[in-house]
Amino acid sequence: MQTAKVKYSIKYKLILLSVMVAVPFLVMVLYLLYALHNYSSAYDAIVGNMTVANNYNMNFKEEMDESLYKLVVGFVTFDTVGNDGSLVDPYEHLDELRGEFNNLMSITRDDESRARLQILLRNIDTLEDRVDDIRTNLETDVGYDINIEMLDNNIYVLTELIQDNIQSYIYYQTKSMEYLTNQLNVKVHSFTIFSGILLALLVLMVAVLIVMIVTDIIRPIKVLSRVTEQVAEGDFSARAKVETQDEVAVLADSVNLMTESLEGLVSKIKEDERKMRKADLRLLQEQINPHFLYNTLDTIVWLIEGNDSDKAVNMVMSLSEFFRLVLSKGKEYITIQEEELHIKSYLEIQQVRYRDILEYQIQIDPALYQYQILKLTLQPLVENSLYHGIKYKRAKGSIIVTGQMEGDQIRLRVVDDGVGMEEKDLHKLQKEIEKPCKETEKGFGLANVNERIRMNFGAEYGMTIDSVKGKGTCVEIVIPAVSYAAGKEDGVRSTSKT
Repeated sequence: MQTAKVKYSIKYKLILLSVMVAVPFLVMVLYLLYALHNYSSAYDAIVGNMTVANNYNMNFKEEMDESLYKLVVGFVTFDTVGNDGSLVDPYEHLDELRGEFNNLMSITRDDESRARLQILLRNIDTLEDRVDDIRTNLETDVGYDINIEMLDNNIYVLTELIQDNIQSYIYYQTKSMEYLTNQLNVKVHSFTIFSGILLALLVLMVAVLIVMIVTDIIRPIKVLSRVTEQVAEGDFSARAKVETQDEVAVLADSVNLMTESLEGLVSKIKEDERKMRKADLRLLQEQINPHFLYNTLDTIVWLIEGNDSDKAVNMVMSLSEFFRLVLSKGKEYITIQEEELHIKSYLEIQQVRYRDILEYQIQIDPALYQYQILKLTLQPLVENSLYHGIKYKRAKGSIIVTGQMEGDQIRLRVVDDGVGMEEKDLHKLQKEIEKPCKETEKGFGLANVNERIRMNFGAEYGMTIDSVKGKGTCVEIVIPAVSYAAGKEDGVRSTSKT
C-alpha cells in the first residue's frame, strides 16, 4: 500500500476559505444550467416514451385480433400470415411489442409507469402462451368452436388488457410530464427569489463554507476513530478511507498498513488451522469400517458355499464398486451420479445380508448427476438409517434416497421408516451434529458430514434431521448447485450455480 503524501494541508485549506467566497455565485449559475439540461432531457425522454406507446395504442388490438381470427377460421396459416399485407404475424408482432416496451422499461424512471410496463409485459407473455395454445389446437385439429371460444374468452380480453396497459402508461407519463413542469416552475421561481437576495446571503454562505471546511477536517478524524474501534474489537478487515490528502490521510494510511499486517497474520493462522482440520477430516473419510468388510466377505463365502455363485459375483462387483468410489483417486469432490453409485453398491451389499428386513429406493433426479458433491456425503446417512432405524425395527423396512433441484440449491434426503427417535433424543442429536465432529458424544458420522459441508460451502448449507418415534427418520442435506465440470476447470470449487 502506497503511503499518502500531504498535498493539501489543514493550514492550506483554511487559507483557501477567503478565496472561496466567489465560488457560490459560479455554483449557482452552473447549477441552473445543469438543472435546465436535466429537465430538458427528462422532458424529451417522456415525449419519446409516449410516442412509442401511442404508436401501439392506435392499432395493436385491431391488428392482433383480426390476424388471430383469420388464423382460427383458416383464412391463413401461421406460416403464411406474414405474407398477407393486411395482417401481422402474431409472434413477430408480440416480439416487436415486447422489445419496444422492454426498452421503455430500461429508460422509464417513475414507479407508476414502471408498474404498468411490468403488468403489460406479463400480459404479453400470457397472450403469447394463448397464441401457442391456438396454434397447438390448429395443428392437432382440436375444433373450431374451442378456438373461437379461446378468442372470445382469452385473446380478445388480453389484447384489451394490453391496450388498457398502454393507455395507463401514457396517462402516467402525462402525469410525470405535468409533475416535471411543476418542478421546473418551482425551481425557476426559487432561483429568481434566491438571486434577488444573494448579496444578503453572502455572509451566511461564508459561514456555511467555514462549516464545510471544518467538517472536511473533522470527518476523516471520525472515520479513523471508528476504524480503530473496529480493529480493537477484532475486525481486522476494517480500513480507513480518507482521501483528503492532508496529515490525517497520512495517519490513516499508517493505520491501514498496520491493520493489513494484522489481518494477514490472523488469516494465516486461521488458514493453517483450517488446513489441519481438513487434513483430519480427510483422514476420517478414508477410514473404512473393517466390520463391514469382514461381514461382506463372510457373506460372499456363505453364498459360494451355498452354490449361489451369481449372487456372490454380483456382491463382489458391488464391493469393488463401493471401494473404487470410496477411494475416487484421492478426489475430495465427485459427481452426484458417482455418489449415487456408491450408495447403490453399499445398499446392494447390505440387502444380501439383510434381505428379510431391508428394501430401498434411489430417486435422485438424473438432471443432478453432473453436479458436484463431497465424497462420502450420503453413504454415512444410509448406513445410519440401516443400523439405527431399520435393524431395530424387527420387521421389513425401507430406505428412500431422493434428490432434486430447488433454485440454486440441491436438496438430498435419506428417509427410513425405522424405529425413529424420541423427541428428547432427536433434540440431543440435532445439537450434537452442530458441534465439531471430534467433540461429539454420539452421531459422529452425521456430525462429520455436516462439518465437511459447512467448511467447504458455508454455514448456510448443511444437514437437518427430523424423526418421529415409531414412524422413522428423515435426514436432509442442502448443498449449492455447482457443476462438477466448471469446478474442475476453475481449479477451485465455486458456490455459484453453473
